[in-house]
Amino acid sequence: MNTRLFFEESKEQSLVKATIVAKYFWAWAKVIIPSARKQSGRIAYIDLFAGPGRYKDGTKSTPLLVLERAIQDPEMLKMIVTIFNDADGDNSRSLETEIKALRGIDALKHAPQIYNATVGEEIIKLFEEMHLVPTFFFVDPWGYKGLSLRLVNSVLKDWGCDCIFFFNYNRINMGLPNKAVDHHMNALFGEERAENLRQKLLPMYPYERELTVVEEIAQALKEMGGNYVLPFCFKNDKGNRTMHHLIFVSKHFKGYEIMKEIMAGESSKAEQGVPSFEYSPASNRQQLLFELSRPLDDLKDLLLTDFAGQMLTMEEIYKKHSVGRRYIKKNYKEALAKLEKENRIVADPPAVSTSNRKGRKKNTFAESVRVSFPLKVIT
Repeated sequence: MNTRLFFEESKEQSLVKATIVAKYFWAWAKVIIPSARKQSGRIAYIDLFAGPGRYKDGTKSTPLLVLERAIQDPEMLKMIVTIFNDADGDNSRSLETEIKALRGIDALKHAPQIYNATVGEEIIKLFEEMHLVPTFFFVDPWGYKGLSLRLVNSVLKDWGCDCIFFFNYNRINMGLPNKAVDHHMNALFGEERAENLRQKLLPMYPYERELTVVEEIAQALKEMGGNYVLPFCFKNDKGNRTMHHLIFVSKHFKGYEIMKEIMAGESSKAEQGVPSFEYSPASNRQQLLFELSRPLDDLKDLLLTDFAGQMLTMEEIYKKHSVGRRYIKKNYKEALAKLEKENRIVADPPAVSTSNRKGRKKNTFAESVRVSFPLKVIT
């Protein structure tokens, strides 16, 4: 699909995608800036498939949203380095015009760099040979051409670098059995994994195929050091078919935690307070990946089983247990509070109902509260 067509209108899904990226950039920058200030004094935002800057209806796309946030922050004004690229010359020229028109753009210490190049071997080698400053890397090709494990890793390899990329499940699902695009699929999954995946998918139903394809890309990212992978699913207008995913990858739990909260907030539906990690205009909830399909009621039983006989703080429980699951921190606090009320765990300090007794306030569960799990599940 021609990327110009993609920008013909601003659909709800596109707005959610741009919001997720812009929110994470802001939160990521605030965490990274204190350390970056002591080193190079710079942070970076790189978008290699940047588009024209606006949709045809005038709505701002991600590059303009990111720059506007940077302009509003005194620290980022001095530190942010932005690199935008689009292989379509009309897009890159339009983006340059839109950026120049932003109020306050001249206040940036480092002027935005705008390029018109095809993403391929040259760019990958350039990044591989560079030691990058802390960088938030956004890769948003409409299809899959230009997206590869090497490209993601060329940035993710350095400290403070996180990546989020557009994963067009529909086109990739069609591309895997297509010999004409083998080289693109091999670049995306790795040659051996791609071939194994082709064989594995043959007998599968559509739902199983989606789970398997997204799981394989997640495992490939983890093998190259991106230990924290988080997918966010977009459904079609009827809510009955997956269109694509945003996939976030980081080497650090803090980035994972921040993005998880952002994606939870942008989910179109939650069940028992547990976010779906998907956006559907119809809010027609479908299952997600493996452990991403359990409701809050199951979390209590999972905790009793997984931590039987152990004593940990609430924070330790959250960090050890939440990776790969769609539960957010408040879900763990709620589940633990319910288990305590049911006398199925022992918390220290305990919850008390009156202020004149030693303990913590009822219906609260701070990160420092220590939890003792029984050796056997109490039913």
